[in-house]
Amino acid sequence: MKCITAITEVFGEGQKVTAAAIEFDEPIKNTSLSAAGFSVEGRTITRIYANTIAAKAAKGKDGRYVMIELSPADASAATYVSGGHTSLLRKAIITAKQLRPVEAANGEQYIPSGAPVQSNQQINLVVDDFSQLAFKDPKTGRTLNYNLFIPKNYDARKAYPLVLFMHDAGEVGAEVKAPLVQGLGAVIWATPSEQAKHEAFVLAPQYSSVVVNDQSEATEDLDVTVNLLHELTGRYSIDKDRLYTTGQSMGCMMSIAMDIKYPELFAASFLVAGQWDPAKVGLMANDHLWIVVSQGDTKAFPGMNAITAALEEKGAKVSRATWSGRATANEFAADVKAMEAQGTSINYAALQNGTVIPAGVTDNGGGNHRGTWRIAYTIEGIRDWLFRQRK
Repeated sequence: MKCITAITEVFGEGQKVTAAAIEFDEPIKNTSLSAAGFSVEGRTITRIYANTIAAKAAKGKDGRYVMIELSPADASAATYVSGGHTSLLRKAIITAKQLRPVEAANGEQYIPSGAPVQSNQQINLVVDDFSQLAFKDPKTGRTLNYNLFIPKNYDARKAYPLVLFMHDAGEVGAEVKAPLVQGLGAVIWATPSEQAKHEAFVLAPQYSSVVVNDQSEATEDLDVTVNLLHELTGRYSIDKDRLYTTGQSMGCMMSIAMDIKYPELFAASFLVAGQWDPAKVGLMANDHLWIVVSQGDTKAFPGMNAITAALEEKGAKVSRATWSGRATANEFAADVKAMEAQGTSINYAALQNGTVIPAGVTDNGGGNHRGTWRIAYTIEGIRDWLFRQRK
């Protein structure tokens, strides 16, 4: 074994190591490989095959890389562990051992040495496609670190939409990549499948302190974020009629605060598990909103109930539905279609009690709160709806 590369992917609950790419000197015969030929410390091997590049594939072929796919359900799979304000991003480490001889395509045999080998490289799918940058706001003097995804085939002659994702208070800190690895809220928009449908910029700031509070107050970083957005729309060919905001918990509250303070900025908002003073939301009555909360969220659910009621008092039409958090992709697609058929600009989906918390996790208000965004950003129909909105 020449070297090992750990490969990570981001899921609703965060980034995990899902594969190891073991490089050999010569192309390996794909048909000579079996899961019994290797072991990975603390991990469950689900597939093994050869490939010409260090990447997962639907079908193996002779190549210098032995690809070992690993179960994301393993307890040691996670590289990002969220613990409120003490979240941890650790380096992806794989320790593998060759147990049986491996045959090269030229007939040469690679005999196992018996010694474990540790990975020395790391590939982070989608996350590596973002750049980490810093914005020094000339208006406030404050600096905001951020992650930016630029469409891979960016053409300045075209105008692109932009999705702004803002994280929850649990990710506040110095780790600039935290918004990318904590869950799908940022990276889902930059995946190859999503970009194939909706080429877009993705902006994910990293906040070093809490920006909004439960008294519906915001710090200066709210305005710094908007100033950054303006700077980017001036620097790149970004369609100002197709700017979208989304966020979870604190990020959801920031989206609401921006919709109120800057009512002409966004074409639509995807609001996940947040709340705000209902007396302040009247200006949002004509906005395009898709709201997702969990019924078991003891703050966001009553909070969004109050917000939507206040919007209706201002003349807004709101579509409401209760969805199962355990729905399949096809079932969610049908749920979205049914809600869209009602023809309102504000859509409010509540995830049913008892369907949000994963097995083994305590079913309480906080768990339902955090569990909301684990599910919400997987719903393709809502993402498609967002891109159909224009100012």
